[in-house]
Amino acid sequence: MAVPNSVKVPVPFDFVFPHGCLCLGVEPATDFDRRNQPDDQARDKDTGERVWLATVVDLDPEAGKFGRPKEVKVKVVAPVQPVPPPSAMPGYPPLVEFTDVTISPWSDSQRCKAPEPGKPHKCKARLGWTIRATGISEPRSAAKPKAA
Repeated sequence: MAVPNSVKVPVPFDFVFPHGCLCLGVEPATDFDRRNQPDDQARDKDTGERVWLATVVDLDPEAGKFGRPKEVKVKVVAPVQPVPPPSAMPGYPPLVEFTDVTISPWSDSQRCKAPEPGKPHKCKARLGWTIRATGISEPRSAAKPKAA
């Protein structure tokens, strides 16, 4: 069954980040179609609200396996730039939790080329997930990182 790229599946925060995450920063998402305009920030297609990119480190010990990065970008749809809570430990990024989390599948098949005659097909297409939220907050006590 094919799933359209526009589907947004609501999920609990703990489903995406079961061990929690640390927020490294929040910045405006750029709309590359509006690149040379004074306000080139991306807007959500459904609500028209501004889109912000929160860079977080996934605290799941399995997250960095197989050469994958532990850093994840979460799209936060909000009228003003979300501000992460202060860090509980000075010198370390703050633990955060996202509200109203949704995930959407996306695929990139442009890297998938037809094989040359007599050679095996090596598909380099990618399938991934976009993580969206509507806010950033301090984690609830039940969602603190789990011990490894």
